[in-house]
Amino acid sequence: MRVLIAEDEALIRMDLREMLEEEGHEVVGEAGDGQAAVSMAREFSPDIVFMDIEMPLMNGLDAARAIGEAGIAPVVMVTAFSQTAYVDKACEAGAMGYLVKPFSKADILPAMQVAVSRFAESRQLAEEVENLTERLETRTLLDRAKGALMSRGMSEPDAFRRLQKLAMDKRLTLRQVAEAVILAEEANEL
Repeated sequence: MRVLIAEDEALIRMDLREMLEEEGHEVVGEAGDGQAAVSMAREFSPDIVFMDIEMPLMNGLDAARAIGEAGIAPVVMVTAFSQTAYVDKACEAGAMGYLVKPFSKADILPAMQVAVSRFAESRQLAEEVENLTERLETRTLLDRAKGALMSRGMSEPDAFRRLQKLAMDKRLTLRQVAEAVILAEEANEL
């Protein structure tokens, strides 16, 4: 995997890099602060980001949130803090994993696998929600367009066939045709 390491302590960055490279992973960037981490994540599009919580300029939680909201990569927090409050904040920031220092190679690899898997599931769910939302909006527009045609005396099946024919003839989607019919109906009512 292509990995970005965001850690303000150079020794820990070096240790983590060595562990990852020994396992065949490619470290595409190393950041010493949160702002640089977000910048590098956008530039390099890594498969995963290891992020310390306490860093200068922008803390790791804010950086993790920015990377997660942009949908760039899963973030695994790597920190000395094991308190529940920190874990909760990491979850709120969208972290997909949490490692407490000191860690070993045996800790890193499972955390990577879980984080990447959770991130893929999260992306898939977001795409499904977007698809369902689009379909619902299209269905609502089609119903409104059919209603507009039915108010002119057409039956529901005839109104739908009319919309389909217009879509095929004009090489438009049903949604585009429905929007045009609704706009025309609204213009006539003014």
